[in-house]
Amino acid sequence: MPKILILLFHPFLEKSKANQMLLDSVPVSESITLRDLYEIYPNFTIDVKLEQKLLMEHDVILFQHPFYWYSCPPLMKQWIDFVLEDGWAYGKNGNFLKDKKWIQTITTGGTELAYSKEGFHGHLMEEFLLPFRRTAELCKMDYQSPFLLQGTFQLKEGEFQKESIRYRNFLLFLLGANHG
Repeated sequence: MPKILILLFHPFLEKSKANQMLLDSVPVSESITLRDLYEIYPNFTIDVKLEQKLLMEHDVILFQHPFYWYSCPPLMKQWIDFVLEDGWAYGKNGNFLKDKKWIQTITTGGTELAYSKEGFHGHLMEEFLLPFRRTAELCKMDYQSPFLLQGTFQLKEGEFQKESIRYRNFLLFLLGANHG
């Protein structure tokens, strides 16, 4: 069974119903490790060696974060800058993440339509995610399509429950996807 590392990057988790709901949907499994990085590193002092060790111990790296200004929260950017070192994650001898899956779980206030050519932002979500895709590719990781929860500001209770089930099923699929 593949091991999944969920790296949660949300500076205001207590204000995010969507991200709290997603966390509540995570199945209890010895194969899933969940880390709230803003809780662990409130002063942004990242333990690079510990983070690298955890990455090596897992097969699927799942970055969960809100979509901030067409990107990620600042701690996630710093984590990427510090942890994915030259000579370790990429470059000469940088093979420690080779073939691991890179997946993002992203929440947006804007709807799926807003992230379309015709929509408010004028671009597809995939276009905004190109820097993450290229980072994964540079690290020889297997970039996968993100799990998107969009239009969170408009979701009603029943829709949150439906999305919760969808996320739980997504994680269960990841756990079973590499069986055999």
